[in-house]
Amino acid sequence: MKLSLALTLPLALAACATTPVPTEPQDGIARAELNDRVYVDGPYVTPLAVLEDSRCPMNARCIWAGRTRLSIKVDLGSRSETHEISTDKPIQVADGQLSLVEVQPDLMAGEQPGPQKPYRFGFRFAGGI
Repeated sequence: MKLSLALTLPLALAACATTPVPTEPQDGIARAELNDRVYVDGPYVTPLAVLEDSRCPMNARCIWAGRTRLSIKVDLGSRSETHEISTDKPIQVADGQLSLVEVQPDLMAGEQPGPQKPYRFGFRFAGGI
């Protein structure tokens, strides 16, 4: 009986130690690639698809900076919602606002993100009280 308890307790503690705990990034921006789920200071966000990427390439002159629009899944505890978000307008999520604040890689004229340079998105959540 003592041997069984001696083996069970360390296994139970090891299971607790491996449970992922959401951590907030140092700069307040949570980053994810397509189909990666990331904790954004409250909700979990998964970028699903790029709907538009009209950003001005770094090596071009543009009269409009452009924007990026994404389809995202937002997990709020027991329910999930699908939203469209863009770099030029935050969306209301629960008691706060979710913003798409960063899109990488920067575009260069004649190049598009792909397997060598996958998209990476930065999100910020400003929650309520």
